[in-house]
Amino acid sequence: MRILITGNSGYVGSTLVGHLRRVMPTAEIIGYDAGFFAHCLTDAEPLPETRLDRQHYGDVRDLPRQMLDGVDAIVHLAAVSNDPMGSRFEQVTDEINAQASLRLARLAREAGVRAFVFASSCSIYGFAEGGPRREGDAVNPLTAYARSKVATERGLAGMNAGGMTITCLRFATACGMSDRLRLDLVLNDFAACAIATGEISVLSDGTPWRPLIDVSDMARAIEWAIGRDPAAGGEMLSVNTGSDAWNYQVRDLAEAVAAAVPGTDVTINREAPPDKRSYRVDFSLFRKLAPEHQPLSTLGASIGRLKHGLSNMGFADRDFRDSALIRLKTLDRLIAKGVLLPSLRWRHGTAGSVAA
Repeated sequence: MRILITGNSGYVGSTLVGHLRRVMPTAEIIGYDAGFFAHCLTDAEPLPETRLDRQHYGDVRDLPRQMLDGVDAIVHLAAVSNDPMGSRFEQVTDEINAQASLRLARLAREAGVRAFVFASSCSIYGFAEGGPRREGDAVNPLTAYARSKVATERGLAGMNAGGMTITCLRFATACGMSDRLRLDLVLNDFAACAIATGEISVLSDGTPWRPLIDVSDMARAIEWAIGRDPAAGGEMLSVNTGSDAWNYQVRDLAEAVAAAVPGTDVTINREAPPDKRSYRVDFSLFRKLAPEHQPLSTLGASIGRLKHGLSNMGFADRDFRDSALIRLKTLDRLIAKGVLLPSLRWRHGTAGSVAA
């Protein structure tokens, strides 16, 4: 099997590559990445890309058609990957996250790719009062990032797939340790605060709901989607991906981290205006369709791996929110240096490939 992963040098991709190499040792795994965050290594030994058969560098908006020759499955992770970046680069977010995604899907169909796996997000539910959201419920995207995910899902649903199995994994909020750790995710941020400062400051009143999924379990879900039989969910499937047990309020996440890092104080801004990004999610369809690929990590285990990984790094940066571990800060620095354009294209372009 030949698998192409876009965005392989990111937070999720770095974990996914190692997982697929373990469970599919004979597969040919190819990476395609812009390289924005390739230098943001945290706990990597060896370099994640050494597990690939080939690594290509380029802009997903320009991914060459010939790169899809002989590809059986595409895992499409490449994206402007969170709300702050989406707000700063709103037009580019649409270009990369939606327009380029649909172009890639059309190219994949024409190339005879069997499976197209799209990393979507539960953030499309936005502010959702009432019960946990199911796949058929109305979406309420509040940010450019969430709107781009909705646009891609709708575009994929409206296209003639030509026999290609399309799976949109509506992931819960990512968390956990990775070779390219991000600290702009709620649980990861809390762990970093506890270790570096001994204090977690919850900026909201702590009541918003967040479903979470460990990055290792995201990789297991992608493994399932790569091999999904269209009889299980249909040729085009959008599915909430996570676990009912991982629907948490933000204050509970803070308290769990504090319990794992003794001496940590938690302060909650009870006067804060309501955080409208609050939603619980029903994961029963994923549980039904993928019983062998359900999340295995617990909240405590994920916090424990974060604590261990950060400690191994000698992490003690009280100003980590201004560091390379925050994706928007990395883009800002690259733009300030003049090597990256505001269009999120390298000033002199990137091209070429490396055999791993």
